[in-house]
Amino acid sequence: MNKNLRFTLFIFIAMIAGAILGIAVHQNASPEFIASFAEKIKLLSKIFILLVQMIIAPLVFCTLVVGIAKLGDLKAVGRIGGKAMLWFISASLVSLCLGLLIVNTFHPGTYIDLSQADTKGAADLIGKTSEFSLEKFVEHVVPKSVVKAMAENEILQLVIFSIFFGVAAAGMQEISKPVIKALDAVSHIILKMVTYVMNFAPLGVFGAIAAVFATKDISSISKFYGAYFGSFLLGIIVLWVILLLAGFLFLKSRLTHLLKRIVQPLIIAFSTTSSEAVFPKMTEELERFGCSNRIVSFILPLGYSFNLDGSMMYMTFASVAIAQAYGVSMSLSQQFTMLLVLMLTSKGVAGVPRASLVVVTATLAMFGVPPEGIALILPVDHFCDMFRSTTNVLGNALATSVVSKWEGELKYH
Repeated sequence: MNKNLRFTLFIFIAMIAGAILGIAVHQNASPEFIASFAEKIKLLSKIFILLVQMIIAPLVFCTLVVGIAKLGDLKAVGRIGGKAMLWFISASLVSLCLGLLIVNTFHPGTYIDLSQADTKGAADLIGKTSEFSLEKFVEHVVPKSVVKAMAENEILQLVIFSIFFGVAAAGMQEISKPVIKALDAVSHIILKMVTYVMNFAPLGVFGAIAAVFATKDISSISKFYGAYFGSFLLGIIVLWVILLLAGFLFLKSRLTHLLKRIVQPLIIAFSTTSSEAVFPKMTEELERFGCSNRIVSFILPLGYSFNLDGSMMYMTFASVAIAQAYGVSMSLSQQFTMLLVLMLTSKGVAGVPRASLVVVTATLAMFGVPPEGIALILPVDHFCDMFRSTTNVLGNALATSVVSKWEGELKYH
């Protein structure tokens, strides 16, 4: 068995073992022990994600600057960036519209039991909606300090700084060559660190899954949220079909090879509910797939801010479902206005924990729906987040590969 297959097997074993342990604790332990157990076992997942976050900022900066410098001129940056944004905007619109279609077809909000609301969790999210203003939006996009952006893993801010730095380096040619060479060497060292950090992935998966199954009453959730979760899952399946068909149009038979390459990042994102946790691994696997280094280093960081397909679908789906639960009627024109609002506001929360829910909470208030309605979906949100994160990873892998193909820089191994 080769190393990749063995590692994937370890992750599957960790998921199953975590689920078994979590269910056993939930069924046989006291509430006090369950809370303590979940808090401690979750540390395994937290350590893994922190290790990954440790290398994201320097990796984004080094690879993006080197990638832009290798592109050679501003014209190439604009051309490739334009192609990427065309894919991102198209995918986002499709995802948002699909969320509206599914929620209006199945009306899952009418099945939600109001007594199951998680009011404490909702209060925490409502407190975060103060971040939504034009001023805060600009602050999330434009970096005041690149050091602060790196420290807080503000990927979008770091991308903005790196683009300016890379374009300036490309314009100075001979003078910047030693700097670019040094950053290229640093990026390879960081990618080597990725292989060490990924060894902790099975432990992180085990901790995350065990904590979830220990604290969640799966039977209760299935009774009250079957319609909601089932409708959302159907939407995700349809979105995967659309994305894969779009990918096949450009990649043809190579799509299968791509999926084999990204299976590990998909599993890790699914089990840890963090698409960010697989960013370094995705960089490595996409280059192994044959994507140009300069395309990967340019498109992938942009995708993590502008191309979150699973999250986009969920935003319209969840917003309208909560309105349905409260009996708030929304016309089609209001729903499409909401779609456009979500298209914009979702870009201003890169790096915000549980960003999808923060965006939904803010949007509810704007359209006359009680923002505390977010409490209705919190009990099942973790399971939805598993599929959101996995879909985000797939979308960014396809975007990077397709742009590489458009540019004629997809190698065949």
